[in-house]
Amino acid sequence: MKKKQKTYRATEYTVTETIELLPFLLQAMTKNSRNSVKAILTRGQVAVDGQPVTQHNHSLQPGQKVSIQSNQASLNHSKLVGVTIIHEDDDLIIINKEAGLLSVASKTENELTAYRQVTNYVQSSRPDQRVFVVHRLDKDTSGVMMFAKNEKTQQTLQNNWNEFVKERMYTALVEGKVVSESGTIKSWLTENSAFKVYSSPVDNGGQYAVTHYKRIQSNKDFSLLEVLLETGRKNQIRAHMEELGYPVVGDKKYGATSNPLRRLGLHATALSFIHPRTGKIVRYVAEIPQIFISRSKK
Repeated sequence: MKKKQKTYRATEYTVTETIELLPFLLQAMTKNSRNSVKAILTRGQVAVDGQPVTQHNHSLQPGQKVSIQSNQASLNHSKLVGVTIIHEDDDLIIINKEAGLLSVASKTENELTAYRQVTNYVQSSRPDQRVFVVHRLDKDTSGVMMFAKNEKTQQTLQNNWNEFVKERMYTALVEGKVVSESGTIKSWLTENSAFKVYSSPVDNGGQYAVTHYKRIQSNKDFSLLEVLLETGRKNQIRAHMEELGYPVVGDKKYGATSNPLRRLGLHATALSFIHPRTGKIVRYVAEIPQIFISRSKK
């Protein structure tokens, strides 16, 4: 195995043979006891190719990257509220944001945000480190969100967003039993003075928007949809689901009549993009909230 020492937050190893995770860690961490290595694994301090793994028998393949967080990094992670770090490298931090947490505060708001917490997290070990906003999620939407750790990465991604981003997948819990197994909604979106986005089937000078959806499961009350964005307009999924006749659960602004989740039924499940430094396509996933699945079961 090849060892690469990064900042004190994590040590990274490259796998050179097919092996299970626990034996690999025991080989890598010879100064630690077996029980100590097991504890590090159980606490979630180990990631494989950027994805946290706790299973002892997880199979590793040559070329994969295994990173081990220090105890201090693990402690910093535990201080985060409504934010879970999915992946971190020298250029990017990918998080899973919970519903109800602002991505970034407005000029008139001073409440806790994902941006502020990620900034505090990186500055706990490097006080001069800055964090840059790449994109945002609505306050009531949960899921995968990305920050840059330097301005060059931020500008590269923002200026070439449509070229770099290969997949934006959401999961939506909507009202009613969606009849079609799959479909595509194409329309023009415009925002009124009350900040509600309206969908028009004809070009009215708004922004052209395309949303693809696939029904995962449904019952008489709710449907669980996999939603792929071809364009990324403000409130696109919410406006398109209202137009389809199946508003997102909890979305009173866009036609919902129920709120059994006590939150918006919208989750950013996966983000796939070309990494600006490596040029390779990477994909990060935030697990679908279990309540979305249970509410839409037959």
